[in-house]
Formats: sequence, structure tokens, C-alpha cells
Amino acid sequence: MIRLVPRTETSTMWQVATPLLAVLATMITGGLLFAVMGYDPVAAIRTIFWDPLFGMASSYSRPQLLVKAAPLILIASGLAIGFRAGIWNIGAEGQYIIGGITGAAVALAAYPSEGMWIFPAMVLAGALGGWAWGMIPALLRNWFGSSEILVSLMLVYVAEKIAAWMAFGPMKNPEGFGFPGSRNLQQYPPASNPELIAGTGAHWGVVAAAIAILLTWGLMNRHIRGFHIRAAGLAPRAARFAGVKPETLVAFCLGLSGALAGMAGLFEVAGPAGQITDSFGSGYGFTAIIVAFLGRLHPVGILLAGLLLALTYIGGELAQLTLQLPAATVQVFQGMLLFFLLGFDLLTRFRIARRIAA
Repeated sequence: MIRLVPRTETSTMWQVATPLLAVLATMITGGLLFAVMGYDPVAAIRTIFWDPLFGMASSYSRPQLLVKAAPLILIASGLAIGFRAGIWNIGAEGQYIIGGITGAAVALAAYPSEGMWIFPAMVLAGALGGWAWGMIPALLRNWFGSSEILVSLMLVYVAEKIAAWMAFGPMKNPEGFGFPGSRNLQQYPPASNPELIAGTGAHWGVVAAAIAILLTWGLMNRHIRGFHIRAAGLAPRAARFAGVKPETLVAFCLGLSGALAGMAGLFEVAGPAGQITDSFGSGYGFTAIIVAFLGRLHPVGILLAGLLLALTYIGGELAQLTLQLPAATVQVFQGMLLFFLLGFDLLTRFRIARRIAA
């Protein structure tokens, strides 16, 4: 018989190894699942993880890696700060949607004006929209003790309904022949988020994600607020004695993560998505939670995890086209990855020991 014995100190080796083991276990289990479904497991895994980078269609899929990774990294950077403090924003998807709506609203209100001020104003509006949506669970927790987990999650569905209302109502394209959805911002140059370097997929969202990684590292390692965040997560009572105000920290973490998610939504609606539709929510906000944990809540880890999860998006789409795999392949892989990550994470806090018979 075996048992789990608490470690006196968190194992650094296992903190590094568990994400790698989770990825490996996901690939093995995914291959077995594909075999049971009647697909060639080796071909499926190769199509998802290898072909987007080195296959025949890699000239198209490699630039898409940055397109898919940018919102994941941007959102996960904000979420990780709150998670380090024990503040759980599960509703980044809603903040992403609202940020896209408020940013697009600036562009549609300015149409057809020309001016360099339009896109920066959209970015600011997107950040403010996400911030405001993130502050709702923050204020409800501070004032009434509500769970930010439940409130932020429920607000995702409210945001989805608002997006649908906008697509069919106030933001509906008057020149869209009755179809739901706003004007295509890619066709409105002052409000578009184009590729900055041809053939790379890099747009302003990629730049923002890179800046977020650097600022997150600086905040957590070189600023007193980062010390407060770490202290609140490790020892909440001790943090209070050190002068940390929990209410201020809750507002800061949820507001910041909401603002970054809102910016991600804006860069998406002004770039790859192009318009507000009733299905604007893409699931990036939920996937970013996996990115944050897979990256161990560390900026460098989040960068690598964001690229990996982006690869599963692109590889999953490629597998649907070439192997006719089900559309839910990506969600299954991401779910298994989170499952194995949480399972292996036990090894960072516990060690396996043999139970001695009495």
C-alpha cells in the first residue's frame, strides 16, 4: 500500500517537472483515445503537435501561432497575478467580450472618420470595459463577501447575451443586408489591427502580450505590490499584519486582470475576428486559466504555455481538415491537460511513501 506524505518544503524539481509530465500524459492518453475512436494515434498526435510547425501547411500555420497565443498570454498574465494572491477570476471570458464590445463601440462611433487617435482610443476603451466588468465581482466581494469565483463566472453568460444583443441590435451593420454583426473593422483602416510584419502573424496584440510578460515580471519581483500579492497568497493573516489591505488587493487584481482581458478582446475584434457577432466569445478566457497554471503562474512559463495551447488550437483545426477528427478535439486535449496538471501537482506538496503494515 502507498500513501501521500506532506512535504516539509515544496519540491522545486516537481514544480518544473509536473507541467512536462502533464503534457506527456495528455499526449499518451490522447493517442489512446484516438486509437479507440478508430484513428491512427501517431498520425493524430503528429498532426496536432508537429505539422503546424514543420508540415506542408506550416507556412500558414506558423504565423497563426502568434495570433492564437497573444490573447492567451495577455489574459493569463493578468489572471496569474490574482491567482498568486488567492484571488480567483474565473470570468476573464466575460471581460474579454466586454472589452471587445467597448473597443469596437469607439470605432463604430467614429466611423467613417479618419485619424490616428481612433485605434489608441479603442485600446483604452477595451481596457476600461474589461476593468469595469472585472470590478463588479471585486466590489461585491469587498462589500458583501460574495464569491468572486461564482460572480465572475456568471457574468460570462451576461456578457455573451450582451454581445448577442449588440450584434442583432445597436451594433448591427446597417449595410450588412440584415445579417447580424457589426461592421468589419478590418475594412476600416483607422480601427484595424493589421499584421505588423508580413508573414509573422504579429499584430499589436502580440506586442501588448510581450509587454505584459515584462511588466508582470517586474511587478512580481521588483515592486512592493508584488510583495503584497505574494504575501497574501502564502500567508493571508501575516500579510494583514504587514499592512496589506485585502480589499485594495482584491480590487487591484480583479481590475488588472479584467483590463488585460478587455484589451485582448479589443485586439481580437479589431484583428482576426474583425467584428462583434453573437458568437464573439472564443473561449480564450477559459483556456487562459489552463495557460496560467501550466506556466506555474510565472511570466516565462505563461509565455511557453500560451504558445503550446495555441499550438493545440491550430493543430486541432488542421486535424479536423486532414483526418476528420471531431471538432471537440481541442477541448478534450485542454481538459485532459488541466486534469493531469492538477493531478501531478500533488507531487509538489506530497511525496509517495509505502504504508507500513501494522
